[in-house]
Amino acid sequence: MLRLILYTGDGCHLCEQAKSLLYPLLTAKGWQLTEVNIQDNDSLKERYGVRIPVVALSDGREKGWPFTAAQIARMLES
Repeated sequence: MLRLILYTGDGCHLCEQAKSLLYPLLTAKGWQLTEVNIQDNDSLKERYGVRIPVVALSDGREKGWPFTAAQIARMLES
């Protein structure tokens, strides 16, 4: 299964906007979204604390907010 990680946090309204944008795109392309809450992990909080939401692929590529569906679609295809 192709998987896209979404780094999120508690009460993150931008993360909710990102999920609304991502779910239709990922469903259409056959990808699964895995949400990772950074709040319980100090290293993730240090890395992503001021940048969430951030999407990441298994090859290490990342895109921080703001992003569009078109940008993420290009990321998934390359």
